[in-house]
Amino acid sequence: MMHTAVGWHVELEFLEDDQHTRAAALVRLPDGTEVRAHGHATRHLIDANQPRVGEEIAGARALNELAMHLLTKAHDEIDAESGRISHSINV
Repeated sequence: MMHTAVGWHVELEFLEDDQHTRAAALVRLPDGTEVRAHGHATRHLIDANQPRVGEEIAGARALNELAMHLLTKAHDEIDAESGRISHSINV
């Protein structure tokens, strides 16, 4: 059996102010497609201003959405190849 090493690089970018953090995630797949997703975090007024925490929350939400897009893409590809509706792919 031959093993092939494959890697993906996920990019995360953040836009933030004192109250909000927005994250954008992007992965370029070997088939040439780009999958994008977004996440958001809002600081409660009584919480300390901790930009890193906002990035972690918004980033996690963007990555979670990215994962769901990838699962949907895989599911659609299985259906297209098989010509039938397959079972849902669970996380």
